[in-house]
Amino acid sequence: MLRPWNLTIDIDRSSSKAIYIQIADNIAADIQSGRLPKGTALPSSRSLAAQLKLNRNTVIDAIQLLLSEGWLVSQARRGIFVAAQLPYGSNLYVAQKIELSDHQPPTRIIFDDGNPDSKIAPVEQLGRAYRQIFKRSARWKMMGYADPRGHLDFREEIANMLNIERNMHIDKNKLCISRGSQMAMYLVAQCLLQHDDYIFVESPGYHSAWKIFEKAGAKLIPIPVDADGLIVEELLPHLLKKSNIKALYLTPHRQYPTTVTLSKERRSQLIALSNQYNFTIIEDDYDYEFHFEQVPYYPLASQQELINTVYIGTLSKVVAPALRIGYLATKNEQLLQQITELRYIIDIQGDNIMEQAVLELIQDGTIRRHIRKATQLYKRKRDFMIAQLDKHLQDHVNYTSPQGGLAVWLSFKHQIDWAFLFQKLKERSVHIPHPENYGRENVFGGIRLGYGSLSDELIEEGIVILAELLEQAKLFS
Repeated sequence: MLRPWNLTIDIDRSSSKAIYIQIADNIAADIQSGRLPKGTALPSSRSLAAQLKLNRNTVIDAIQLLLSEGWLVSQARRGIFVAAQLPYGSNLYVAQKIELSDHQPPTRIIFDDGNPDSKIAPVEQLGRAYRQIFKRSARWKMMGYADPRGHLDFREEIANMLNIERNMHIDKNKLCISRGSQMAMYLVAQCLLQHDDYIFVESPGYHSAWKIFEKAGAKLIPIPVDADGLIVEELLPHLLKKSNIKALYLTPHRQYPTTVTLSKERRSQLIALSNQYNFTIIEDDYDYEFHFEQVPYYPLASQQELINTVYIGTLSKVVAPALRIGYLATKNEQLLQQITELRYIIDIQGDNIMEQAVLELIQDGTIRRHIRKATQLYKRKRDFMIAQLDKHLQDHVNYTSPQGGLAVWLSFKHQIDWAFLFQKLKERSVHIPHPENYGRENVFGGIRLGYGSLSDELIEEGIVILAELLEQAKLFS
């Protein structure tokens, strides 16, 4: 494929910023400015490395970063292209570059709210799986339309994983594959909720899910969270007053954003209330795989006595964020049929070829080995993050070392001038998620800091800067 344009990339070898990040910044800035329109093909990593006189692996790292953030897409046997749908609110290093004045540096240290490290994704193995698939004698069969619920063998493998590792008692016919967990949530909301229905949500909680439920016409009922997870007793007064409460959305395994786990006692109470008042529990298990010490609780959906449940999971954090693979499981056959029909209207089917490629990685053990490797890496990063918090932030925040996952929750010991803090962070090239991400009103005063995608050096530097600025932003003790 011809790529008639030349990339102009300025590399500052004296800069403390890694060269692959400089390359990513330059390309993303060209995309944002319109110089690289949507659908534009990039040069190969080999030719770009030759042009820049760099090691090819450096260029590959930059491209992988852009792929993982959604600026670029990879098309099998065709190449790398500018994405048709650019990332919204991307946390890539260039994300604030366009908005900053000429006198301000681009954001250099990104504390996201829990992204995996895309640099360790099994890209090479995935590419090999794609090549193997296209060498099969019956490869022509993959080019037609497939089941809108997902490839049959892939669903069977996901069902096996859920049954063996999560005690789910589910079969392939109770599953639907989606393009990420966000799509799964949208399908559920559109089929389960109607205008003026009510849905319970955790508070603080996951804003993106709230928007999906409101888009379906539902009204939110926020329920507070404490150290034992959702405060289940807070549900009952609402259940006694309202008859059109259709569902509860929650993240019981590692609550988003606080990382706490729903206690066994509250799980039992919640199941009893769901059965008695006939509301569906929508369980979002967004990072079940990465646990460090204790064996995690089985999902609520694994409990046989729970009647109304939808379980949502994802492989995007396991393989790579750019691979949009989510899934939902439910015992409700009527709901699943409605979801299947809506999925067909929206998308006809999922990415059949990608599902088969990931299936190859599951069956040959690549995914299991990657999870083991990633879990060890994230545990070490968790320990390093906690050590830095212990060293620099004990006067300002409370925190508990998370038992797994990719982020830690900080609550503040004193009130903060948020406008001042975020302006100073911007000036120091540091990004942290704003507390408003977790609630409609800025009442929580907590922040969620991801450590999975940052190096130790950037974690330490970012925490030191945050400690310095929190001292200045403190309103009173």
